[in-house]
Amino acid sequence: MSQEFASAGLTAGQLNAIVKMLGGHDKALAFLRGEITVSASRNWREEGGVIYFTVTSDGTTGAQWIERLESKEFRVGSYAKSVLLSSAFKPTSGVTTEVAVLKGERFEDDERITKNIRAEGDKRKFGKPNAEVVCLICEMFTDEEIEAMGLWWIVVMHEPIKDSVGDPFLLGADRDGGGVRLCAYWDKPGHRWHRGRGFAFAVSQV
Repeated sequence: MSQEFASAGLTAGQLNAIVKMLGGHDKALAFLRGEITVSASRNWREEGGVIYFTVTSDGTTGAQWIERLESKEFRVGSYAKSVLLSSAFKPTSGVTTEVAVLKGERFEDDERITKNIRAEGDKRKFGKPNAEVVCLICEMFTDEEIEAMGLWWIVVMHEPIKDSVGDPFLLGADRDGGGVRLCAYWDKPGHRWHRGRGFAFAVSQV
């Protein structure tokens, strides 16, 4: 008598995604041995190819964010520090933002430029989040969780902030295997982005 496998209806890609969400090959084997357990809950969801989650601000200033993140062994790039220390970085307190992340893979390689990404956000009636959202993202997600989203980087599409020499930048949370890093990227309409990036907008509450 043949026995149907429980995984018979899953594709190879879906099985691979499950292994990634468990933390990779070794952790998947540890799960099968009963050495680790997995919670059914997670702090993000994906609908229609868009990732959603919420963050709440707590009034932390840019200078305080640098100290706070580095004290937890997050890395903060020099350009990102310049943006965080800008007078244009204005923290809020107790503001909850529903974040929508558009995956870079939804755009053709030649079309994945800043002005087109913002146009897609406008089409969906998404708004510009406060720049502090990127700091909250760094604390909220591990490298593994961002990888489970199918992303390498999350760039927050806030109002560009000029660094100490006047160049406009966007802040982003990157994973590179050594923990999430807070970085800054030069903002220009024709800049072409890697398909592994996600672009974070604010969902309108109206």
